[in-house]
Amino acid sequence: MEVKLGFGAVPKPQYVFVSKEADHCWYMLAEDERRIPIYERALTGVITGIEVNKKVETRFGPVEKNDLYILADKPYIIRSGSESYFSQSLLLSLDVLTSEQLRNPLTIAVSPGDSNVVFCNIYDPVNYRSVGVSWDGHNEIDWQTLGQKVSLKINRIQNLNQEPIQISVNTTASEIHAILIGQSDTYLAQLNWTPEQGRKYLQQRYGKRSRLQLTDTEILDFIDYLKLQLTQSCPT
Repeated sequence: MEVKLGFGAVPKPQYVFVSKEADHCWYMLAEDERRIPIYERALTGVITGIEVNKKVETRFGPVEKNDLYILADKPYIIRSGSESYFSQSLLLSLDVLTSEQLRNPLTIAVSPGDSNVVFCNIYDPVNYRSVGVSWDGHNEIDWQTLGQKVSLKINRIQNLNQEPIQISVNTTASEIHAILIGQSDTYLAQLNWTPEQGRKYLQQRYGKRSRLQLTDTEILDFIDYLKLQLTQSCPT
């Protein structure tokens, strides 16, 4: 990715929100909180992490959200309600994907259903095949357990025994930050930390409630701390 010099937008991940409207199913927010429709149905990139059942403060009070981190032309975070059909179909699809498939680019697509429902479909952008999932017995699925299972699988792909992610001279600051977030996701999943544990530590250590608020130096320090905890927790 080419780095553009000079004045421009702040390099930070772009949040994408899911909502069924007349002519689109997801949107971004402008700085003034105005909704910006996204008319394209699909986003293709590499999944770098996922956070499930994340408590988020909204104007309606605290709600639980799922955040899917994707590195494409820039870092994106797809945020959806933890109990929404989009999140549930996303988890079902991610659950059947292999680790090898998750290392390659994937296409995340929105599919409108009845009423206000939006489903998620995942495609292989090389052969255009969709990931087939079954909704049989979905009412009996423990979605929290499935979310933890999927989170562990995704966030352990870049683990201690694998080659580190290569960062080239063309990697932008926002891409580097997204990569660091993904690495911290890996160690948090391996340590089985809950979102509450993470927020409590960030608040005590850095005076911040989210990793997205950390500087690169702070998140590197956080990653080193998690690595130390992981090493100490491993049996000798």
